[in-house]
Amino acid sequence: MSRYARQEILPEVGAAGQERLRQAHVVVIGAGGLGCPVLQYLAGAGVGRITLFDPDHVEESNLHRQPLYRMADLGRPKAEAAAEALRGFNPEVRLRAHVAPLGPGLAPGLVQAADLVIDAADSFAVSYILSDACLAAGTPLISASALGQSGYAGGFCGGAPSLRAVFPDLPTSGATCATAGVLGPAVGMIGSLQAQLALQLLLGTGAPLGRVVSVDLATMRFGGFTFLGSPEPARPWPFLAPAMLRPDDLVIELRDAAEAPCPITPEALRLPMEEVPGLTPAPGQRLVLCCASGLRAWRAGLTLQAQGIENMSIIAAKACA
Repeated sequence: MSRYARQEILPEVGAAGQERLRQAHVVVIGAGGLGCPVLQYLAGAGVGRITLFDPDHVEESNLHRQPLYRMADLGRPKAEAAAEALRGFNPEVRLRAHVAPLGPGLAPGLVQAADLVIDAADSFAVSYILSDACLAAGTPLISASALGQSGYAGGFCGGAPSLRAVFPDLPTSGATCATAGVLGPAVGMIGSLQAQLALQLLLGTGAPLGRVVSVDLATMRFGGFTFLGSPEPARPWPFLAPAMLRPDDLVIELRDAAEAPCPITPEALRLPMEEVPGLTPAPGQRLVLCCASGLRAWRAGLTLQAQGIENMSIIAAKACA
């Protein structure tokens, strides 16, 4: 009883709220800069069941902003090292760690079984995959992004508009923490905001869905907006897994042979971006664009959409299928 005494005394928590947390199942995608504070605070609050996905391994460059890990963890899978650390300070929490990425084929079943999904993956492809799955399942999604000294956290789906309704277009830049840099306290604060929104939702307090909170620590400015009522895109381009391809798809491989020695499928047509405008799919044929992150495929899709092509999907794949 003493473990949760400081939060149970709050009127919005109490014994009933603590039991709600104990019964909750939260899926967390990512155990990096955002995922570390999310996992620490959810496990610390007594969330009963956490399912974690992360394909990466601990590197020394992670340690300045990912305090779950130690030098002894270098080279270990983040999901396993994080789960071990969390069990160390709260053995009551049931943790299931998966050393694997979150893909379009896995997402629907995963979010269907969760009370809440948290997107801490630092990947816009994963964010849109989770948003699509959560919107279809009616599962709330807490998503965030951090870069440099700024970022945002917000509550989507679960009765509120999806991430696509608020951010219908992918970013113009593919910048990440690895390429553009980030300060540890900034990503830690945004991850903490995710945890706060998640706890509010699980406890039934506040209004975390349909709201984005933004942070700019370089200027110490905080902002945000609500987006309830925002319309969903009429024809969103879904992200696919390679196993979801159909025999009649026109598959365009935008990665060259140096980047991906084998194409996403043997039937794929390799094309550089400058040759994309000449594509002419057969009537009713689905066009599938493949690149490493999804960003080039998205840009190619915008070019083709301007030519009247709408039936498109995207595959984000960093390695050979």
